[in-house]
Amino acid sequence: MIAEVIIDVSASELDRVFDYEGGSAREGDRVSVEFGRKKTEGFVIGLKEKSEYPNLKPILEVLEGGIKPPLLSLMHHMVKRYNLRYVDVLRLFIPSELRSGKVNELTETSVSLNTALTYEEAVSSVRRGATARLAVLDYLKDGAVEKKSVLNLKFGAQAVNALAAQGLLIEKTDKVSRVPYKAAAGELAKELTTAQKFVADEITAALRKDGGKFLLHGVTGSGKTEVYMSVISQAVSLGKTAIFLVPEISLTPQVMGLMRAKFGDNVAILHSGLSQGERLDEWLRLHRGEAKIAVGARSAVFAPLENLGAIVVDEEHDSSYISESNPRYDTKEVAELRAKNDGAALVLGSATPDIDAYLDASRGGCRLLELKQRITGEALPEMEIIDMVSEVRNGNRGIFSLRMREEMEAVKSRGEQAMIFINRRGYASFVMCRECGYVAKCSDCDVSLTYHKEDDRLKCHYCGKRFENLHRCPVCGNARLREGRVGTETVAEEIKKLFPDARVLRMDNDTTAGKDAHYKILSRFGAGEADFLVGTQMIAKGHDFGNVTLVGILDADFSLYLSDYRSAERVFQLVTQVAGRAGRADKKGCVLLQTFAPKHYVFRYAKDYDYGGFFKKECNSREVSKFPPFSKIVRVLVSSLDEAEATETVKNIYKEIKAYSEGRSGFIYLQAMKSPVKRIQQRFRFQVLMRLENESAEEICARVFEITDKYASSKTPCFVEINPQSLV
Repeated sequence: MIAEVIIDVSASELDRVFDYEGGSAREGDRVSVEFGRKKTEGFVIGLKEKSEYPNLKPILEVLEGGIKPPLLSLMHHMVKRYNLRYVDVLRLFIPSELRSGKVNELTETSVSLNTALTYEEAVSSVRRGATARLAVLDYLKDGAVEKKSVLNLKFGAQAVNALAAQGLLIEKTDKVSRVPYKAAAGELAKELTTAQKFVADEITAALRKDGGKFLLHGVTGSGKTEVYMSVISQAVSLGKTAIFLVPEISLTPQVMGLMRAKFGDNVAILHSGLSQGERLDEWLRLHRGEAKIAVGARSAVFAPLENLGAIVVDEEHDSSYISESNPRYDTKEVAELRAKNDGAALVLGSATPDIDAYLDASRGGCRLLELKQRITGEALPEMEIIDMVSEVRNGNRGIFSLRMREEMEAVKSRGEQAMIFINRRGYASFVMCRECGYVAKCSDCDVSLTYHKEDDRLKCHYCGKRFENLHRCPVCGNARLREGRVGTETVAEEIKKLFPDARVLRMDNDTTAGKDAHYKILSRFGAGEADFLVGTQMIAKGHDFGNVTLVGILDADFSLYLSDYRSAERVFQLVTQVAGRAGRADKKGCVLLQTFAPKHYVFRYAKDYDYGGFFKKECNSREVSKFPPFSKIVRVLVSSLDEAEATETVKNIYKEIKAYSEGRSGFIYLQAMKSPVKRIQQRFRFQVLMRLENESAEEICARVFEITDKYASSKTPCFVEINPQSLV
């Protein structure tokens, strides 16, 4: 049998099938092969009877951790749909720790008395003065078994090793899984309400047959998670597996606690915040069938599971489900394909569904299910819009309105908690010279630097580079420097000034860089160790804290005027989601939203939690202007260290696409230009933007892929993005 192998080397010219003598290899196997004169790894993606090439080399070895058959089918789809290389897709299916071989499985040695001897016989074999050895024997009498590491700590390694050398102790070494979030705990799900049971039964009926696609639109606090768990429980009871996706790493410990309470060790977690060893062990548990349920962020959609019964995509509207770095893909599309292949139920859930998803449901593309009330029966928290223009007119130039300060003080005095949301991290968004207008920018990226007071550094939020803080303008020498709009660090500092005894936690990319940082911050806040939690969109969704009665939203209009057709939708989603964190138990919640644009239609609909009204308004606007979902936006992004080379490449690509478009219907808009952020990490960036009619998009995209591939190179990579989440 001939094995068709993709070599695990990231090079476009090698991204094709190579034939080898297959031996016992099967489709999906990871294998070791000789390529050229080097030994390397590869993936068997197919088998055939004959090869057109003579004198084939044999496969040297079949390695552990192959690719499950359903993922091979998925690979072919992704290569075609997203114009990806085989090797880049295959690497998504295998943890890098397994491919590198640098992470070993963890073992643990346990020790017990040699059962061939009685306790008295063992003691008589030890000289009287060896008190440590005698103490070990006494500790292990009556059949006790203990970890060797514990005995070493208690009695000393020398004593333990000496007894083992005498044959008085028996050592046994077993593989041990590194378990992430061991302390994460949750309550067992309560009995479903009538509304929840109806929704769960509808989905369960589908997974018992041939699956199906569902959009679960449930207000915040309506108990969507309990529905998900009920559906997953049914899938497992039928001998099937399940995947539960969440958008933020910060949500995984909470979900894991709930899932472990119900499913125990049948759950494994997959996301980038785990240690290398934890990632490998959790993936292997799924691959070996030791766990049937995968929980995690975007990458968990590739969990090595077969016979899927259900895939849940929680907070389906979240932009983090789109991968915007190579390899680029849409998690929801991948999940839908996996669900179709296995006849599984796909459940997309959100309090603020993506406009595209809700339109699809309204047109019959999937089944719409709704949970219109909170599980407690309580009303959604009342939202109050605060006009910051009036605050400034009345002499208040601070971060907080008078109303916000009053409510924060009241909450603190009652022993309750508040969450303060601002979607910017750092202390100031830029530093500018008041004299000459100089703005501190990153040397590698075409963006202003953000000031972080805690470190007294200027940081680039695109490449992560750090710079010394400025005390004088480097151009004119003036010391009068102005700081830009505030971020989470400023807000946390201001709260401490207003309430010196307040306990404040901050949650953003700066405070969650360390391992388990999300979990530790949220655990402390949930345990009541802080009065205020200040954060970015990390705190906006999924979290359930019964003592939170105030949510404050600062600079709510910040994102409204970005050059992005989704800006209104994203603001509505964020405001609605973060507002839902208030009043989730038996205490009434309050939401205060500060804005300089109080009459904007987004806030009018958000105030009343009127998703239906917002959906109609937004759909009408996009249909008239021909923006998605009533068209497709396609971007060809070109980058290079050499500006002239990038410019020439984008000109050539545009010229060919332009020639292709002439006399052809389907193009609404086509233009080449610099990217809004001209340079990131020293690479110059240019783009070709087009808007296409939906009916012609697939055919046109196929041609755009061909043209782009023609001019792409290792020095000047070119990527095609369909409906990109960001055009920076």
